[in-house]
Amino acid sequence: MTPTRKRRLKTLTGASSVISASNDTTPSAGAKRAVELARKAEAQKITGLFTADLLHIDPAGLAGTAGIQEPIIALAALSQATSEIGLIATVSTTFHHPYNLARQIGTLDHASGGRAGWNAVTSSVGEENFGETLPSPEERYERAAEFIEIVNALYDANERDAARRKGSGAVGIDPAKFHRIDYRGRYFSVAGPLNVPPLPQRRPVQFQAGQSEAGVTVGARYAEVVYTSQPKLKDAIAFATDLRRRAASFGRGNNLPFIMNSFHSVIGESDADVARRLREKHERIDYEQGRLKLADMLGGDLDLSGLPLDRPLPETLLPDVTSINGRRGRVEIFRRYARQGLTLRELIIQAKETGHWSVAGTPEQLADAIEERVKSGVLDVLSLHGLGNPDQEDLLLKGLLPELRRRQLIDTDYVGDDFRSNLELPPLAPPTVSQASRTA
Repeated sequence: MTPTRKRRLKTLTGASSVISASNDTTPSAGAKRAVELARKAEAQKITGLFTADLLHIDPAGLAGTAGIQEPIIALAALSQATSEIGLIATVSTTFHHPYNLARQIGTLDHASGGRAGWNAVTSSVGEENFGETLPSPEERYERAAEFIEIVNALYDANERDAARRKGSGAVGIDPAKFHRIDYRGRYFSVAGPLNVPPLPQRRPVQFQAGQSEAGVTVGARYAEVVYTSQPKLKDAIAFATDLRRRAASFGRGNNLPFIMNSFHSVIGESDADVARRLREKHERIDYEQGRLKLADMLGGDLDLSGLPLDRPLPETLLPDVTSINGRRGRVEIFRRYARQGLTLRELIIQAKETGHWSVAGTPEQLADAIEERVKSGVLDVLSLHGLGNPDQEDLLLKGLLPELRRRQLIDTDYVGDDFRSNLELPPLAPPTVSQASRTA
């Protein structure tokens, strides 16, 4: 009998922007660079490409280039230049509609041959662009739960052979095999059926980001991969324990949901090289803009101007998390940092990493940190940085990744035929009547 293969850590990297710039020599320069980097990631057997998103331009420039392209369209373009790497689009459940999203991501799954995933987020900005006021976090997550239920029901309702290839090469459909879901909830009413035939994966892979109380519950109930910011190992252990306890209360098994961290690294060739790179990185920080960035991490309604950089932040300035209508999980991380006595300068440095896991070291030292989390059972999917960065790419591709392979922590090749199997997710449960309809 063949022994069961041990699942290895899966890796993601950010998809590059396909956007053209005013000083490009050709309008396709952005798309060509994005294709080049996507193919490079695929050659390295990176499991997936991830796209973040925002629904506005940050007037202070704190978010960089996040949100300057529509993720699904960008990934559809990259799907035609790659063949195995997964494609994950971040989508707001607050300002999108589940039927449209099901059509868009479903079509991406078809176009890519079964490589689509979507990351459900509840936006804390951008309401002005939709003529709405921002709902409370609790309402946003209630809406997200309905949204995900509807999308899954739409995908599950249609029969597998609803579409057939004709001898001519065209596709024919049998309308009798497309079924309604008749979902009526507090936020959405969707009859169905979905007019996109059954997907190669049946469902795209479900990612979810959010670490407030309500966000963790949604992830525990619906997500297959939860994207979380846990800068310290003890925080990661506490989060994983809580998440899995909640998942078990919903009757979930198979170690679901998987846990994903973003790994913000500074890679150097030696301890001295690491120290130099870290020092130069900190010297490039604009600490005045950094005050704005830190204020944003703490909920946005703070004035940190004039405070001394090398003294701790007065506790009287720290907001009550329950008063925040934005990213409460991120606020809690920076409240903890401030209460640990970090100076304003140190808090600004942490804010540059937006509360994510951040490590500086040689490839071997970074691999040690990653291996520690894997062996602690708190890390299943890792988002790596450095691809496309001239200062770090070589050290990532020729240093860190080979070291992780040497330790047999990551895959040396794709292990399946679609994104689900490459992530080594357990098989989806067969659809049931209860999954395909609901009246709230």
